[in-house]
Amino acid sequence: MNELERALVGNSAHTPPSHILEGLTDELVHRLPDGAPRSIYEELWHICFWQQITLEWIAGTETPYPDSPRDAFPTVQDAEREYWPQLCERLLAGSRRAADLTQAEAGLSRLIRCTSHPPNPPRTMTVREQFESLAAHNAYHFGRIVLLRQLLGAWPPPSGGFTW
Repeated sequence: MNELERALVGNSAHTPPSHILEGLTDELVHRLPDGAPRSIYEELWHICFWQQITLEWIAGTETPYPDSPRDAFPTVQDAEREYWPQLCERLLAGSRRAADLTQAEAGLSRLIRCTSHPPNPPRTMTVREQFESLAAHNAYHFGRIVLLRQLLGAWPPPSGGFTW
């Protein structure tokens, strides 16, 4: 497993995403600790949102950048349509697809177009750079999920995780 793959699905700079998400109930992931701006569910949905856009950009689809930051988080209707186990499955399947694409070293240097927030023009970057950006984005939001779990008294997960 290369380091980029590890950053997306493995035990690199943080506990693996599959461990961070395990052992949570649908009720717990929607609970909002005092002072927290978003729930665990909302954080994971946001990760899935950007992961899907990344995979689309890499596939050559110039998916539009959201008009507003709130467009990259779920609505009440989104949460009613996709239960926690389904959201976790979507994240893990997409992460696995992304990680598998890191195995083709030659493909990582391919240039892709990524839309930007209007009125900024699309950016051009390599597949590797987009995956590095996704891994950094995911690490940030998984860190928020860990903190929310800690505030809710639900950390560490059954498979373990850093407690320091």
